[in-house]
Amino acid sequence: MVGLGLIAGLVAGLVLYAGYRHYSAELPDVDGLRSYQPRVMSRVFASDASLIAELATERRLFVPLKAIPEMVQRAFISAEDQNFWAHPGIDPVAILRAVVMDLQSYGQGRRPAGASTITQQVTKNMLLDNSLSIARKAKELILAVRIENSLTKERILELYLNEIYLGLQAYGVAAAAQSYFNKSLDELSLAEAAFLAALPKAPNNYNPFRRPEAAKGRRDWVIDRMAEDRVITAAQAIQAKASPIQPAAFRRQETVPGADWFGEDVRRRLVDSYGADATTQGGLMVSTSLDPSLQAAADRALRGGLMAYDRKHGGWRGAVAQLTPGPNLPATWITQLPQTPRPPGMLSEWRLAVVLEISDNEARVSWSEGQADQPAALGQPHHGTLLLSDLAWARPVKGKQMGPPPRRMSDLVQPGSVVMVEPARQLALAAAAPGGKPPPRGLGRRDRVLLRQIPLVQGALVCIDVATGRVLAMVGGWSFQLSQFNRASQAQRQPGSAFKPFVYLTALQKGISPSQRFLDAPFVLDQGAGGRWRPGNFGLDFNGPVALSAALAKSLNLVTIRVADRVGMEAVAQTAIAFHVVDNMPRVLPAALGAVETTVLRMAGAYASIAAGGREVIPTLIDSVQDRDGKVIARARAEPCSGCKDPAGVPLLADTRRQIADPASNFQLITMMQGVVQSGTGQSAGIGLNRPIGGKTGTSQDFNDVWFGGFTADLAAIVWLGYDMPASLGGSETGGSTAAPIWREFMTTALKNRPPLAFIPPAGINLARLGDTIDAFKLDQVPGASAPLGENDAAPAVVAPQAGAGAPSNAASPSDPASAARTPPTRAPGQGGRVDGGIPGLY
Repeated sequence: MVGLGLIAGLVAGLVLYAGYRHYSAELPDVDGLRSYQPRVMSRVFASDASLIAELATERRLFVPLKAIPEMVQRAFISAEDQNFWAHPGIDPVAILRAVVMDLQSYGQGRRPAGASTITQQVTKNMLLDNSLSIARKAKELILAVRIENSLTKERILELYLNEIYLGLQAYGVAAAAQSYFNKSLDELSLAEAAFLAALPKAPNNYNPFRRPEAAKGRRDWVIDRMAEDRVITAAQAIQAKASPIQPAAFRRQETVPGADWFGEDVRRRLVDSYGADATTQGGLMVSTSLDPSLQAAADRALRGGLMAYDRKHGGWRGAVAQLTPGPNLPATWITQLPQTPRPPGMLSEWRLAVVLEISDNEARVSWSEGQADQPAALGQPHHGTLLLSDLAWARPVKGKQMGPPPRRMSDLVQPGSVVMVEPARQLALAAAAPGGKPPPRGLGRRDRVLLRQIPLVQGALVCIDVATGRVLAMVGGWSFQLSQFNRASQAQRQPGSAFKPFVYLTALQKGISPSQRFLDAPFVLDQGAGGRWRPGNFGLDFNGPVALSAALAKSLNLVTIRVADRVGMEAVAQTAIAFHVVDNMPRVLPAALGAVETTVLRMAGAYASIAAGGREVIPTLIDSVQDRDGKVIARARAEPCSGCKDPAGVPLLADTRRQIADPASNFQLITMMQGVVQSGTGQSAGIGLNRPIGGKTGTSQDFNDVWFGGFTADLAAIVWLGYDMPASLGGSETGGSTAAPIWREFMTTALKNRPPLAFIPPAGINLARLGDTIDAFKLDQVPGASAPLGENDAAPAVVAPQAGAGAPSNAASPSDPASAARTPPTRAPGQGGRVDGGIPGLY
């Protein structure tokens, strides 16, 4: 018998050795766990440290073991691995106990009992998969022993408590404490710590929100184990078990309202720089340039402008939905209304309301304040009144035709109509907020509500700090929920006349004086077989000789074309490229009128460069990036300061930005662009701001895009409006009438607490008043003087095509607005004309 026992033992040993040799081959290396960094979410912050976004594939908060309360550590050890501090990675006693239990339950269809130590769970979660097989279990046992020989017990426990999945998309104990109790780890009670320790076995089965009894039973079992291990006293156990589980849904930290497009742009830039894994799992701490107060002002101004345009041109496109009308509607609406989902893009301050009764001049509506984030029946019912006198804009749309203003309320809604409304008190609260816009008159009636609808037109706004290039505000459309496409940084649109400053800057850099006169008269570009291109002014008039500065103020297309023809489109292109308006562009005359494509963000950087005295301004969103250890791994731009103090010790920082335009010529352009706001097409932008402002309006061909770009000495901002699928905004819509008021609305808030700053002229500049305007002249220029005009500048011109410069038919002649480019070829002021062929820009 002894011999048989020895033989059996030898055979068993050989089998175990063979199994060890077989399963230990090609096992993962455990040495990497020494320096293992868990997947931790990255966080993006605004300039005031408020949260913009959390970037994560798993919601995990890594906490060093020293920062995890002792009670939480002991709760998990008691629940999962009572012999953790003593065993070598595997627990033979626990394995034997599990084998006995499995034999007793064999054939009952139950999952095998677990005997995994905490070390084995770390092995399974971090080095292996979760499959049920002998091979996987054997590998797990081998790796667990290796891990114990490579890492300290403290490191193993730290990895476990930060890696374990505990349900509700929470990885690690810190994330779980937030998800279940909305607390930090150091705020947990004994009973709450025990509950978290109950979760690893089956988080979904012990979810206290759905299965409170099962959750309490498992928690009490953990408490008993802690008492058995003498981690707590019997009295503590009794007290903890007597307390109910009171889960509290996790309330995420509030993020900056309206910053979604900005945050998404930051995410894309992080992915480009560090890769997707590092961005969402690297625990980066990202500080950005966003100013939450300016972001709110930008959001408010753009949305107000889009709503104003929609009320002017959009008409009333109908109710969101229709509930079944009838005598029971006043009693049943509160249960029917929750079945209607909120339309994407509906603002948080709007309410979905149902029309209960109507008269000729009023409609009674009802809504529930609880419907935004919970069933309406759980909220309090509210009631309001729609007044027909508020709805002159709501002309019913049938097909593509817009009818006359409604004469009675039944022209717009019926009982049961579900509509979006904004209570008058919401407007009053918004007006009382810092920077709030005064509400419309007549909001004294407490039950008054205003009818709302989501505009079809889109827009964008970007504001940049001139001195640094930091993007302070960015709005990419009406609603991020409706469309995540960022029209500020991703949409390529034609800038129209907003491009003209770069044509005039090119001329100024070639020595042309602001008082140099160019002929405002018909101009024809002979395109050979392609016909002739005949641009025109918006007003369909000709003004004869016009000074350069006046031509920019009035946005005269014909003068701009002559200026571009004089200096050459190659030079104009190089100026636009230097200011990063475009990376490249066609060297054709129509491009001088803005027949190129660019983004709002690029134009903001270009206008900021003008405001900065011709120094290169590169828009930046990210100030700095720190890794998970707090080390700064990237910084936007740091000025060197080695010995940068004067004798009195005052810091003197040199502006090291690249000079991309002659300072004197650039200042001449700034002065001319001030004329645009003071007496030209951009006058509506400067009303009430009472400080030096330069700017330029822009309207692209067929009125598809309207722009206003403007700047002070410290801020530059660009506003754009248009449809996502380019279409005419209407013949009355220009940059000056539509975009400039939005710019002014935003800048009124942005400049409120900033002192007025003057543009400082560089050396070699004289200012001279000529009539009602002030222009800047170089020392070799005589104010008011104009050199003799060249042949093409002095008379109506027919110009041969430039080499390779045929004007494309789809970019024929943007103007302010560009549709005026279809001016008849030869006519005196006041005479009519005829368009031949129907090809855009050709006659």
